[in-house]
Amino acid sequence: MPARLFLSSGDLMADRRFEFARDLQLKGDLAAAADLLMQAIELAPNFASAWFTLGGIREELGEREAAVSAFQRAQACDPGDRHGAALRLMRLGAAPLTGMSQAYVQTLFDQYAPRFESSLVGDLDYRGPELLFRAVLSVRSAERKPAFFKRAIDLGCGTGLAASAFARGVDHFIGVDLSPRMIERARATGLYAELEVADMLQGLRARPDAGAELILAADAMVYVAEIAPVLKEAGRVLVSGGLIAFTTETHDGDGVILGEGLRYAHAPAHVRAEVETAGLKLSLLENRSARNEDNTPVPGLVVVAAKT
Repeated sequence: MPARLFLSSGDLMADRRFEFARDLQLKGDLAAAADLLMQAIELAPNFASAWFTLGGIREELGEREAAVSAFQRAQACDPGDRHGAALRLMRLGAAPLTGMSQAYVQTLFDQYAPRFESSLVGDLDYRGPELLFRAVLSVRSAERKPAFFKRAIDLGCGTGLAASAFARGVDHFIGVDLSPRMIERARATGLYAELEVADMLQGLRARPDAGAELILAADAMVYVAEIAPVLKEAGRVLVSGGLIAFTTETHDGDGVILGEGLRYAHAPAHVRAEVETAGLKLSLLENRSARNEDNTPVPGLVVVAAKT
């Protein structure tokens, strides 16, 4: 994943103490790191990066209330929440489950863009696009229809991995991603006829009724808490018989949870219900892992739904 985000305090001395604290944290001296961060915060009370880092250290030390307080201050100091303090508060049970801030997702993937493919494919054995391709082929085969699409939309397109998997079966690819740096890399592939910087819902809302035959979301629904609005809008954009295919992480409980990796996991029954709520027909739902974490497959789903 990308290097940790650093937002300068504007105070050179505070920034230096933050750097020293990070060195101590990496060496495992958490108490000393926390002391230095407090010194940095005394110099710059609105130092979001220091508050966020302090929250992580307090959590690691088992000091839940202090961690909650630090993450709340980090969020208050940066209303866009580029660090993702709200997610850490959700994990601590100190805030209700809600969606991720656009600023957080954009910042995360702008940082990630330079090494996205090497990390995702090389380190995490990412296989989402291949799983989606096989799933769409299976559904089309069962329908006795060719797996060829005039227009397709790639939601959360990243650097273009999904478009690459489907390139021979799509005439006109439209890529949508919230990260400008990801869009730059996607443009360099030459796979897309159109590219747009937007989140998934915004990207779909900009499209006309019955404007696409296929919509893909590979490893993108893991950043969406409520998938029903995306599915409903996809239904509007798809032609009759069109497909939306996506991967998501999953879990054995009910509904939606925020996993340890700070990505949303959707239970199978929840996905089925959301597809039905959106007015789509579930064509395929399989337990398939799209990536590894610590060399272990992350529980996941591959889903294909059709507009009837």
